[in-house]
Amino acid sequence: MVTVTGPRQSGKTTLIKSLFDKHQYASLEDPDERQFALEDPRGFLDQFSGPVILDEVQHTPDLFSYIQSRVDLKSEGGQFILSGSQNFLLLRQVSQSLAGRAFIAHLLPLTLSELHGRQVRADDTINTTLTRTKSIAGQWTEIAHRGFYPRIHDRKLPPGEWLAQYFQTYLQRDVRTLAQVGDLEAFRLFVQLCAGRAGQLLNLSALGSDAGVSHETARRWLSMLEASFVVFRLQPHHQNFRKRLIKSPKLYFVDTGLLCYLLRIEDPEQLQSHAMRGAVFENLIIGELLKNTFHAGHEPTLSFWRDNRGNEIDLIVTSGSRITPVEIKSGATIASDFFKGLEYWSKLSGGDGGLLVYGGDSSNMRRGFTVRSWRQWP
Repeated sequence: MVTVTGPRQSGKTTLIKSLFDKHQYASLEDPDERQFALEDPRGFLDQFSGPVILDEVQHTPDLFSYIQSRVDLKSEGGQFILSGSQNFLLLRQVSQSLAGRAFIAHLLPLTLSELHGRQVRADDTINTTLTRTKSIAGQWTEIAHRGFYPRIHDRKLPPGEWLAQYFQTYLQRDVRTLAQVGDLEAFRLFVQLCAGRAGQLLNLSALGSDAGVSHETARRWLSMLEASFVVFRLQPHHQNFRKRLIKSPKLYFVDTGLLCYLLRIEDPEQLQSHAMRGAVFENLIIGELLKNTFHAGHEPTLSFWRDNRGNEIDLIVTSGSRITPVEIKSGATIASDFFKGLEYWSKLSGGDGGLLVYGGDSSNMRRGFTVRSWRQWP
């Protein structure tokens, strides 16, 4: 079977119904279907004469054991296509009852390539040459502010209004179900504080203190945000070159539109001069690689490197034995200090090459490094 997870409104149902258009379909979000599956799981499954899509299946946890027994009786693949938005509950049931029987795919919001008619990458690597790809039109501030949830683009909706409703729905449905959060306003403040720390080292104790909750509560809430594909943590790279390294992860949001909404950035012009401009651009670039990696069917091997003296590489991409350092700068004009981190890394590692991704338009070679416009990323 195939299990498709991802954040709410990332297009899971639309995609699987399109790909598996000959499968029967049932949504466990429907109260009648859910009641049937809860009261008579065998009878519920008996109604399907062939392969079936079961949407929002996390609502019926007992059903997984009955699915397991049916899968074990037949050897054909694709008997069941399971999907759900409450990823923690769904994956817990899959790991408990369907381990070894389910392929798990993660569907995140749209990528830049999908939005702009460019060929989607089929692997998890990045191109460090100057091979040209179709350039993206528009300004990165407009793209980052709008975000990547399909419905905003499909219906041409104002992002602020839609994201406000999206976040409220997330609070009322997923948060209450997953964490039994009693004070939703405290959780809302916590998420907004996370947004203010995007691109920064994560200090859970300070984050919890600012939100007025304990370290343990902050840890649990952050794990829930990760399970819901709202945020992700970028772990530090382990290679130390005999240097003392920072061991804390950095925090990012999966969707820059939601990040801008939580930062109360109301339009792209405001983002252009906002104090978080650099962090939002960095989030945009790293988030694109995260989405491309997941959509290629791979686990991300992304990290960052920083020592205790503040020397840093924004992104380290590991593919087998190949390690690619990437610096990310939002400026549209290249300055000499943009290469400081790459040159320091090259000196320590004894390697050459690396990538600078910046907010300008031209891609070229400079000082021995590939300079890539965000318009041709990744």
